[in-house]
Amino acid sequence: MNEKIRQLLDQMSALEDDLRREVQAQEANARYQIKGKRVEFEAAVRQAHRKLKTGFLRWLVAYRPQNLITGPIIYSMIVPMLLLDLCVSFYQATCFPIYGISKVRRGDYIVFDRQQLGYLNFIEKFHCTYCAYGNGLIAYVSEIIGRTEEYFCPIKHARKMLGPHSRYARFLAYGDAQDYEARLEKFRVGLGDAQPPKRS
Repeated sequence: MNEKIRQLLDQMSALEDDLRREVQAQEANARYQIKGKRVEFEAAVRQAHRKLKTGFLRWLVAYRPQNLITGPIIYSMIVPMLLLDLCVSFYQATCFPIYGISKVRRGDYIVFDRQQLGYLNFIEKFHCTYCAYGNGLIAYVSEIIGRTEEYFCPIKHARKMLGPHSRYARFLAYGDAQDYEARLEKFRVGLGDAQPPKRS
């Protein structure tokens, strides 16, 4: 990786840190506090949330029928998601220690906190829990596979691809063969203390 690209990546990282701080400062004004795994709103906010909550029967009448019709298809996806979760977690638990790669913490990716929102009814909370699991699982799996790719083949593709994982930007340029084995070993050693990507 040339020096200009390294500088740009460092600048991007610094900007992401600045953005994260600004978002956290804005969230500090949102009138809630995180205490362990609980989110606690101020009393006035909790009361306003309760007033905005849609009752189940009213929600059912106002709900889009196409959402109800497709519900069984959407929720049947829990089976492959659970299987994926089980298989990838087993792979990580058995292989990462052998490779010397730091394990990915599920809790950094799969977060369940929307059920603490007082303005959601129990069906909406169920939807939110399902989506949080599905999207968190994909991010968790992406990080595990990203670390695996970094261990075995930290080389960028020749063609541009959409949505690369968080580690991809620092991979070696396509076709840059100079000192490949030495640089590959450097990637592998770095994975022993791998950190999750920074979250906003």
